[in-house]
Amino acid sequence: MCANLPKILRASALCFLSIIFSFGIKNPVAWAGPPFMTDDPEPVEYLHGELYIASQWARDKNTGTMATLPHFDINYGIAPDVQLTMSIPIAYSAPRDSSAQYGIGDIEAGVKYRFIHEDNDSGWLPQISVFPIVDLPSGDSTRGLGEGHIKIFFPLWLQKSWGQWTTYCGGGYWYHRGDNNKNYRFVGWLLQRELSKTLTLGAEIFNTSSRAKGDRGETGFNIGGFINLSEDHHILFSAGRDINGPNTMLAYLAFQWTFGPK
Repeated sequence: MCANLPKILRASALCFLSIIFSFGIKNPVAWAGPPFMTDDPEPVEYLHGELYIASQWARDKNTGTMATLPHFDINYGIAPDVQLTMSIPIAYSAPRDSSAQYGIGDIEAGVKYRFIHEDNDSGWLPQISVFPIVDLPSGDSTRGLGEGHIKIFFPLWLQKSWGQWTTYCGGGYWYHRGDNNKNYRFVGWLLQRELSKTLTLGAEIFNTSSRAKGDRGETGFNIGGFINLSEDHHILFSAGRDINGPNTMLAYLAFQWTFGPK
């Protein structure tokens, strides 16, 4: 651990530089990288895939509860360094001032492209990816099951690993249409450690700027990890809350099946 400390500090500096860059975009929370809000830049291996059966939950004491019960994520490595992604949610909305609603939510699609690989010889160069995502207004916004407008995310993600330690970070800009909506920024930073071949644990901190007129931005954290049941079957989990913002509680749970040629 002590021997790796300078390397981890250099990676942290790169993460903070990417966060500063993201905050600096003036004109150009979704769960990005299960089980965390912060995503990693590593695409699924070529001709391999990942299927998630998952549920995410968020509760704001002032507005109510939002969840997916469940949602389905599929990632596929269509080419070297290129991953296609789709998420299909069954959304649950329980506002404080009206009845609960349940149905299809906004479908998400994206393409992750890694254009820089991690350089282990130099000891500092991280892998870097872009991962544009589009949220399609397939959910019924009149029932609180969708945005009612298209949303687009333009992020940049970085990652560096040493032994059992991995850190990744980055962020980007959400194009967020709607009469009272505002375009907003998301940035996050995560550090995790592989404790064994079965268990990996990590923690992240993230910040989102105001998404609508009159709303505040939020800063929060999540703690979670991965349990490897076998080479192809995994459990992912996390939980956290805001430390500054609307006092939202967050949780995520998923079963992941990985597949592809051996």
